[in-house]
Amino acid sequence: MSIYKKILVTGGAGFIGSNFIHLALKSLPNTHIVNLDKLTYAGNLRNLEAIKKNYTFVKGDILDSSLVQNLIPQCDTVVHFAAESHVDRSILDAVSFIETNVKGTLVLLEAIKKINPQCRFVHVSTDEVYGSLSEQDAAFTEQTNLAPNSPYSASKAGSDLLVRSYVHTHQLDAITTRCSNNYGPYQFPEKLIPLMITNALENKPLPVYGEGKNIRDWIYVTDHCEGLLLALEKGKSGEVYNFGGDIQKNNIDVVKNILKILNKPESLIRFVEDRKGHDWRYDMNNSKAKTQLGWAPSHTFETGLEKTVAWYCKNETWWKEIKTGEYRDFYKKYYGGIG
Repeated sequence: MSIYKKILVTGGAGFIGSNFIHLALKSLPNTHIVNLDKLTYAGNLRNLEAIKKNYTFVKGDILDSSLVQNLIPQCDTVVHFAAESHVDRSILDAVSFIETNVKGTLVLLEAIKKINPQCRFVHVSTDEVYGSLSEQDAAFTEQTNLAPNSPYSASKAGSDLLVRSYVHTHQLDAITTRCSNNYGPYQFPEKLIPLMITNALENKPLPVYGEGKNIRDWIYVTDHCEGLLLALEKGKSGEVYNFGGDIQKNNIDVVKNILKILNKPESLIRFVEDRKGHDWRYDMNNSKAKTQLGWAPSHTFETGLEKTVAWYCKNETWWKEIKTGEYRDFYKKYYGGIG
């Protein structure tokens, strides 16, 4: 049973954050969750419509220090998802990534330091801070040097180092987790897997960077969230924990698998100009999480992808509202629009 009674989740209306909230409320029935989310384009309150108990939503920005300082004393834990996270967007405009990912994390750390230094802080990061691997390189471990290659990953590396510094300088109780590519329900359809699924369902072209040979480690989102709960309960302050799915796939193989499940032709695939600075391969060594936290992924890529495709087929209204922009009307009705 959790010793944590009130968890502040930042960015809980996003993909991983909303999945975490669903799992946490199911796994920790005596815990109340406060969800602080700015409701930028990737935040979707539809993800959380079914939640009726032990849950409070607060519309706001983690850069708002007054708001954060009002919320921090009420909570004994912060699980920090709020981040700008799309590499392509960071290439076009890096400023918002530095503002949210670095400065926003600093606001949270400062509030904890000043107001509630006993609060446990779980900082959710990414494998992209480690840079890129060749096909011969060993998988990333928690000791791998940080070598970010995009403005997005550089901003996340900066926030990781801030967390580390506040543990060592101010003795905050903080943990950093780094995950591989997540997939599953509620993922915004700009990311590879939901974009391919939804485009295929609409018989639209499936854009694939370069030759589609870049390699990623994939983790089903609930497996990642189960790891976060274990890190919250058992993690040691100052430590980093890698979460990967023990799965490596070429992007083109992922796309072909989706088309096979949907019984759609590979002629829908369109190879497009490669992304600038496109990292070649990610692979996570998650042995530390397995041995120290007792965690392991429960989904194979095949079972996870089948479940994901089935979810998008069943929830057509959800993703069509996003693609048409209608999901914003929900915010306008209840919260006055997007932040």
